[in-house]
Formats: sequence, C-alpha cells, structure tokens
Amino acid sequence: MHAGRDDLTDQGLHAVPLDLSTTYPSRDSRDEAERLDVMTTGAQVTGTPIYARLGNPTVARFEGAIAELEGCESGVAFASGMAALSACLLATVAAGRPHVVAARPLYGTSDHLIASGLLGNQITWADPADVGAAIRPETGLVIVESPANPTLAEIDIRAVADAAGGVPVLVDNTFATPALQRPTDFGAAVVLHSATKFLGGHGDAMGGVVTCAEEFARRLRQVRIATGGVLHPSAAYLLQRGLATLPVRMERSSATAAVLAERLLAHPKVSAVHYPDPSKLGQLAAGGAMLSFEAETPPHEVISAVRLITPAVSLGSTDTLLQHPASLSHHIVAPQDRAAGGIPDALLRLSVGLESPEDLWRDLDRALNRTT
Repeated sequence: MHAGRDDLTDQGLHAVPLDLSTTYPSRDSRDEAERLDVMTTGAQVTGTPIYARLGNPTVARFEGAIAELEGCESGVAFASGMAALSACLLATVAAGRPHVVAARPLYGTSDHLIASGLLGNQITWADPADVGAAIRPETGLVIVESPANPTLAEIDIRAVADAAGGVPVLVDNTFATPALQRPTDFGAAVVLHSATKFLGGHGDAMGGVVTCAEEFARRLRQVRIATGGVLHPSAAYLLQRGLATLPVRMERSSATAAVLAERLLAHPKVSAVHYPDPSKLGQLAAGGAMLSFEAETPPHEVISAVRLITPAVSLGSTDTLLQHPASLSHHIVAPQDRAAGGIPDALLRLSVGLESPEDLWRDLDRALNRTT
C-alpha cells in the first residue's frame, strides 16, 4: 500500500498529487529540444515534462508503484489493457521479431488482436507444454495468462519460461495481481495488467500497464509517444489509490470466492466449477477472486435471475459481476477457437466482490434453481 509514496513526506504531502496539465511552460526551448531528443529514444527524462503525451508525473508515479509491486525495473502505462498489449506487439514487430507464440485461452479481444495479425504479427498457438517446439528465430514474445480468462486454468510459468529460452515470456497477471502472484519470480520477463480491473478495484478508471526491464520499456514508450495511447492522469490517480487497498480487497474477495466455489461444486444444478488450487503449482498465494462454472440451468436464465450480483462484463470491482463469456468477453473469438481454449458455451464467469458470502450465495442459489 506504500508503493509509489516514498517521496510524499519530503514534499509535505500525504495524499498523492494529481497533475492535470496537458502542457508545461518553459523559457528554455533549447533544453526542451534536447530533452525531447532523449524522449524519442524511449528513455525516461527527469525534470519538468514537456507535453502530457510524452509524460505526466501522476502517471509516472503509478508506473513506478506497479513496477515495484511486480518486481520489475520499469513500468509503462497505457489508456487500456488492450492499448498495453498492442504496444507490446508493435514493439516486437518493430524490432524485427514479429512472431508470437501464445497459449489459449486468452481474454477474447487479446485472442482476436493476436490472431488477426492486425498489427503485423504472426501467431502460432501452442499448448504450454509445446511452447519450445513453436519457437522460431523471429519469435519476439510468448504470451500466456495465468490464471487464464475465463477458465481459471493455471499455466506453469517457470516451465514455459524455460522452454522459451531467450524469448521473453509475457504473462497477463490481471486475474491474480501482484497481491497473489509475481510472474517474474517464475521467469517471466514482461507482466501485463488491465489496470481497469483489480488494480483500480472500483470500476471507475480504465487503464493498462506493462512492467518489464528498462530496455523493453523504452521500446514501449516509443510506441506510446507515436500512437498516443496514454493513460489519463485522473485515471492514474484512481489506479494509484486502488493499489493502497489491493491486498485487503484481494484477501476478502479470494476468501469469499473459495467459499462460493466449494458450494457451487456441491450444487445439484452445477456440472463443473473452475477455481485455482494454490498448492498445485505454488505460484498463487490464494485462489483469487475469479471463478467460473457450468450449470444445467441455461446461462442466460441465470444471468437474468440474479439480483444482488451485477450482470455485467468486466471484473475486479468491489461488487460481484456475472457474465457469459460466449456472449460477451469471448464472443469475438470464433466458436471453434473458444472450444480449443476450453471455453464451453455453458460457462459463466463470476468476479467476486466484497459483499457478504451468504448474501451472494443466496442470490446464486436462487438463480440456479430458477425454472423456465
């Protein structure tokens, strides 16, 4: 909760400051020109910013905080998680290594972006155990999610990193957050978050962030400067504030999710429950706040029947959200590719919030027992 706050006392501040300036005046245009030359290399520049697309103090504070939490040298923030992933792909394409190896399932729009080749990348889909065989000389990234969206499948990050050799492994850590898992501890080189989700935690700020070594961060900043996918400072402020409560939110939501997963597993209308076992790979400190399940009750009927639970896409908010991946988060993925990723049409995804476990269970149980 103290990440990104080290300098506040010396400034006589307690709350993190918010800088909304879009431009920064200077009477020394020669100095600005020199610093602009440095910025275009992707390097971080100290001192007064020049223009908000090139850098903002509030955004930089959030970047430093999440880099510290993920155990990485640098952080680079973007307007959304998809903007962050796009920058990673563009950076590898620009470096002459456009080939990507990825393991399904991924978030639906991530899957679509990578599979479409829209940004000039090439893709080989591989099971985690087959990553090594899929590597080519021009491979620039290996991309995985663990736990995966929406099946909650865990991937052995260390095994994937070892198989990838010198190719950097990117782990989308949105579901676990650094409160429960640090992918760099297991060999990942790049960690990506949709900060909109658990990092912000309140469903009121959109953003994405990548943590990595400074060398890759420079390439990402070059992409960000050119494409303009910057994080707004107001969002950075809210995301920074969200980090302060991240550990306690994840602890509470994870405990509730574990209770709900156990009860769903015993429910006569539920055929399967997907929830991580932290002891399986030793990567997670807890099972997390996400779970998915398959019910005999038609998924659209369950969604329309909940009352306390919010029927909505997205995840990681203080309130519990229920959605149907085949209709929403993964609708953009072709049915055969959803099936290849282990996503059945009956699957429902639950993002567990901070409500009472008993209240949530009553709502779920009533919805599952609904008859047409």
